[in-house]
Amino acid sequence: MNKSVYIHYLSLVTPLGNTVEQHLEAFKTGTSGIRMTEHAGFQGTRLPLAKRTEITANRYDNLLREALENVHITLTGKTAVIVSSTKGNLDLLPGDTFSSTHAIINQFFPEAPVVIISNACISGVIAINTAADYLLSDTYDQVLVIGIDAVSEFVSYGFQSLFALSGEACKPFDKNRNGTTLGEGCGIVLVSNQKLHDHAVVYKGGSSSNDANHISGPSRTGEGLVRSIEKTFKRSGLNASDIDFISAHGTATVFNDEMESIAFGRTQLNEVPLNSMKGYFGHTLGAAGILETIMSIVSMEENLLFPNIGFSETGTSVPLNIIQKLESKELKTVLKTASGFGGGNASLILQKEG
Repeated sequence: MNKSVYIHYLSLVTPLGNTVEQHLEAFKTGTSGIRMTEHAGFQGTRLPLAKRTEITANRYDNLLREALENVHITLTGKTAVIVSSTKGNLDLLPGDTFSSTHAIINQFFPEAPVVIISNACISGVIAINTAADYLLSDTYDQVLVIGIDAVSEFVSYGFQSLFALSGEACKPFDKNRNGTTLGEGCGIVLVSNQKLHDHAVVYKGGSSSNDANHISGPSRTGEGLVRSIEKTFKRSGLNASDIDFISAHGTATVFNDEMESIAFGRTQLNEVPLNSMKGYFGHTLGAAGILETIMSIVSMEENLLFPNIGFSETGTSVPLNIIQKLESKELKTVLKTASGFGGGNASLILQKEG
């Protein structure tokens, strides 16, 4: 890329707190936001969930407002807002689940057009890639990217019907993993053609690919993720030897984690330090790519590798370098990946400037 694109984190609201500093402390101490919740699933099933206990009604709208209130920046020039979410505000069914999204954002940023990206669990990474493409094509000068999803019975029942939920906190990449854990949160980043503050990294490139394997199951060969990673390497001018850390998708389902291990092996990334952040704030669906990108930037700033909560024994056919304890390491370049229903896969690379 001839132009520079910067990513700045602005807001992060999950069960672990409502500031980035609170999340850093939780990650440093290995604190999880997942708690056993009564009557959370179909027929009153008890489920582990990562929910904001402060929110008792209209979870989606309250998450969005809380995160936007933490944003202290003036949008200037040609500016747009992208919202990454799987379902929006399900309280509005059978109407438009994104109608309240537009209304709330217009209260905070009345002049900015709002674009919705809803592509299962790769939505967040695709949203950042799309924002960067807007800048590189001179369509906009800056794009506010919001990742948000809230826990709902609709979603938990759906994942239960697929036998994809664990009865305990998820264990990404572990031999004894048996499903994912749902979470909720809202994260906001600013993608800009200028570096506006110190909490910024350079976006080096990103891409997406679809393996068209199954509506809910990933390719057994990791083909879609391999293609996305290889395309991202080509666009960024980097390769596997340049990557210091991988923020993987790591849902803790048997098929997802196995697929990722194969893909990382095929792309010579299996020895790179890697974690999944799902053990901290659960699987936040359309928000996951944004939340995990924010904490990846924090990891780079602090030069800290955060442990993969729940991992104790290799559970994939291709052994990975799973981070098991808090570790100091000079981090310059990070690969973020995501995979989702419908065969979607996406990736992006971030790098410190200089």
